[in-house]
Order: sequence, then C-alpha cells, then structure tokens
Amino acid sequence: MKMTYTEDQIIDVAKKLIAAFPSKIVCFHGPMGAGKTTLIKAIVKELGVVGDASSPTFGIVNEYQDENEHILAYHFDFYRLNDENEAYDLGIEDYFNSDAWIFMEWAEKVSNILPEDATEITISIVDKMTRALVLPG
Repeated sequence: MKMTYTEDQIIDVAKKLIAAFPSKIVCFHGPMGAGKTTLIKAIVKELGVVGDASSPTFGIVNEYQDENEHILAYHFDFYRLNDENEAYDLGIEDYFNSDAWIFMEWAEKVSNILPEDATEITISIVDKMTRALVLPG
C-alpha cells in the first residue's frame, strides 16, 4: 500500500492502516519530523485508546489503555537507545508476547530482535504539509 496524505487526512489513513496491518507489531521508519508519532497517535485513537497519546522519547515506552483500563497498545521510541541490550532490559520480549498492539519508532535500532511478522511502515516527507507512506504487501 502506498499513499500520500496531509495531517487533515490522518484519521482516514489510520483507519486504512488498521484494516491493512497483517500484524499487531508495527515498526515506523522515517526521518525526524516525518510524522511517525502523529500517525501513531491517530492510530491508537482509532483503536479506542482513552486519553491523549504522546511521544515516549524520554521514557522509551508509553502504555495506552481502553475505557475499561485494559492495555490496548504500547508505543516505543527507540531513538535514545544505545544498543539492543537496553531493549532486553526493558523486557521487550514480554511486550512482543502480549496481545497488545506494539508501535515502534526507530525500530532499526532493535532490528535483530524484532519478530519476523513485524509490519514495516516507511514515511517520507514530500513537502511541508504532505507525507508519503509505504506499507509493503
């Protein structure tokens, strides 16, 4: 799947992606400022997360719950990770084995430990307002 979009179209993009994801483990690739966090925020909102989603850059992982306080998703930002051992220290394998959605920014920093069925999304900047997205398959 390939598409271009602007921020005012992001809810529709999130709905299309949720329907197209072959896995609940999703890796987001793209340069700083490409809109990875913005897209993840839209996706978790569409999944039914209560409250506002934010970037876990400093805390590495955010947990999102539904209205019944069940864990619905985890959002990782590995930008500040020094090596994959830090992901193991976080218990990444336990997260992968949960039934929750897993959204990861900068997943290339933990590429050797990603599950084989992880979905890869690449976002690129077309211009100040427009992004291009590629979801293989």
